[in-house]
Amino acid sequence: MAAMNRIVPGPGQESVWDYPRPPRLEPEKERIRIVFNNVTIADTNKALRLLETSHPPVYYIPPADIKMEYVKRASGSSYCEWKGNATYWTVDVNGKRAERIGWSYERPTPSFLALAHHIAFYCFPMDACYVGDEKAQPQPGNFYGGWVTSKVVGPFKGAPGTMGW
Repeated sequence: MAAMNRIVPGPGQESVWDYPRPPRLEPEKERIRIVFNNVTIADTNKALRLLETSHPPVYYIPPADIKMEYVKRASGSSYCEWKGNATYWTVDVNGKRAERIGWSYERPTPSFLALAHHIAFYCFPMDACYVGDEKAQPQPGNFYGGWVTSKVVGPFKGAPGTMGW
């Protein structure tokens, strides 16, 4: 599927095909909340959102707005050509654990310095992830970490057959 199959956004919506490559980082205007095992582990009005062609937004949360007693560094790392080396995080709340479901850039590239120490979380293992009052859905495929809301239209990279986009 190519960008020419882009869904035309309606009023108040954005098309992920209008997002740039390399990605753009900007402040998120809405409140971001994450609930895991019935505990709100993150709640912020200071999130940053990363916008990249074909992907729904990824939300990065400052550690001051995360209950870090539930979030621990995980093994392994990965590399992003835009942001640099990623560190992974595991969430463990009252005996329920999700491995490597958060990531951060402790020393991001110069273009993404604002991301330093902020943590993004996958939506799929959480009880709920909210953008404002809307419960987000995970980006298809469980490989990428975007959050889908009614304010973004695709098609979205991540579903079977889209890895070559």
